[in-house]
Amino acid sequence: MKTLAKWSVNDYHRMIEAGILRDRSVELLAGEIIEMSPETPLHYNTAKRGARYLEELLVGRAEVRFNGLITLSDSEPEPDIAIVRLPESKYNDRHPEPKDIFWLIEVAKTSLKKDLELKANIYAVAGIPEYWVLDLSAKRLVVFRDPQNGKYLLEEIFVDGAIVPIAFPDVSVSIERLLS
Repeated sequence: MKTLAKWSVNDYHRMIEAGILRDRSVELLAGEIIEMSPETPLHYNTAKRGARYLEELLVGRAEVRFNGLITLSDSEPEPDIAIVRLPESKYNDRHPEPKDIFWLIEVAKTSLKKDLELKANIYAVAGIPEYWVLDLSAKRLVVFRDPQNGKYLLEEIFVDGAIVPIAFPDVSVSIERLLS
């Protein structure tokens, strides 16, 4: 039986610095270097519009990062949108870590299985309080909350209306606007 060698975040950073991963679209997930799915125009535009919309809603309250890395214990994924604590300047020397993250959003079409399973598990293990997946194929929002023992205990599906993020109970986010 073969055993897969796992990479640490430090190993991954050294590979990047050495140029080993140059011109490769990859991310470190649970100690494995995984090729990222090619980004379609719809995927990019949905994520960009969603980030802009959330910036409007959260101005002065949170930093909304678009296609930026986050650092977890054995992963360095690149969520489409990360809503993190201010000030933005604290990320000049490092990527946001679990303690900085309010919630994460992935936009999915070709990456749906990876986002609903592998990334949900990684984010739950890291204790990310809330994780949303915008499913472009089914035009729905899948929301994961309440991470405990490496799993999210609550999973809800929305197709319309609004959702209130845990970190900002006075903010109402339009699901239609996120999916448009």
